[in-house]
Amino acid sequence: MRKVSAPRSRTAHAVVRRVAAGLSAAGRRVTADVWPLLQATASATAAWLVARYLFDHPTPYFAPIAAMIALTANLGERGQHAVRLLWGVILGLAVGEAVLATVGTGPGAMALGVFVTLTAARALGSPQLVVVQATVSTILVVAVGDEANGVQRLVDVLTGAGIALVVTQILFPPEPLALLRRAEKSALTAIADGLASTADAIARDDDGLAERAVGKLRDVLDRLEELRRVGRAGTSMARRALVGRATVVVREKENAEHLDLLGAGCLMLARLVASADSDARGRFQRPVRDLADVIASLAHALDDRDVRQRAADRALDLATRITVDVGPADSDRTFLVHSLRTVATDVIVFAGVDLADAIEAVRDGVPAQRVPPPAPVSGRLLGWAGRMWSRARRSPDRNGSG
Repeated sequence: MRKVSAPRSRTAHAVVRRVAAGLSAAGRRVTADVWPLLQATASATAAWLVARYLFDHPTPYFAPIAAMIALTANLGERGQHAVRLLWGVILGLAVGEAVLATVGTGPGAMALGVFVTLTAARALGSPQLVVVQATVSTILVVAVGDEANGVQRLVDVLTGAGIALVVTQILFPPEPLALLRRAEKSALTAIADGLASTADAIARDDDGLAERAVGKLRDVLDRLEELRRVGRAGTSMARRALVGRATVVVREKENAEHLDLLGAGCLMLARLVASADSDARGRFQRPVRDLADVIASLAHALDDRDVRQRAADRALDLATRITVDVGPADSDRTFLVHSLRTVATDVIVFAGVDLADAIEAVRDGVPAQRVPPPAPVSGRLLGWAGRMWSRARRSPDRNGSG
């Protein structure tokens, strides 16, 4: 029997591992988004049923399309997408009907309708979704040459967008703080993974692995951009919500923005490790590993004050234990020490300690300020249900005491 060569076996195992990792990542993405996907599916189905049987439209394909366009947008922007979709359709239908009434159909009417729609959308400073929906609506009205078709499309879009708004703003309104924490978790997990790879590179004295760790931390910039987008959307949502909630979200957004500094600091640390010689970086394997563990613990329990406090305490202990040996001020070891202490300071600040207090604690080796409790995450619908349940439980006591 022919034996499989070792290189071929290793290659096969590597392929299997990559496939397994890809399937695992796909499963995690689906699991994380299964609830929004179910909402979009139910909304599209409901839009089709309402348009078909309530408004007696035999082919109501625009109604579920409108619901899907709105519900497949990023969380926190779905209601805004529904409104933009509706506005675009109204603009396009208005231009299309005007062209039909004045010019009629034909190539000239089509060109005129498209140009007027694009010009109007541009003049109004409309976002891309509005521009596309307005232009499509104009094209359909002029191409079909039937004014009733435009009205029917408007009814369909009103149905789909209306159902999307009910789902996103009344039944399952977005919780901006939860969205922000989710983006924070994603960014922190990626940062911790990059630092863990950096620690592995030091332990194995592997320059190639060190460079790959640098690449991982560069990729964190994409996640940080997503965090900034969620922060902007969350602030916008919170300002339309109850007074007081906006303050909490804005404060958490400002705290999350410190992840930019943490990500940049970790990238600099990884670059210094990759460029340092083996002797200089050898002693930093344990501190880098500890930092990765601290950041990973934060990612898994952002709502837990005790976890945040332990992370701040561990980062402070690590920063105060790392000292610069006597030697040149521009040595690799000196740069690595300062980089580690900077990252530890950023961890302390993200955990909830004031920046000035964190810097003083690391510099002087004094206990850091206590971490304040993070704001609780609760959806508006769940919060309302909880208040109703609490009142129902208290009412018998009040009646009995009266």
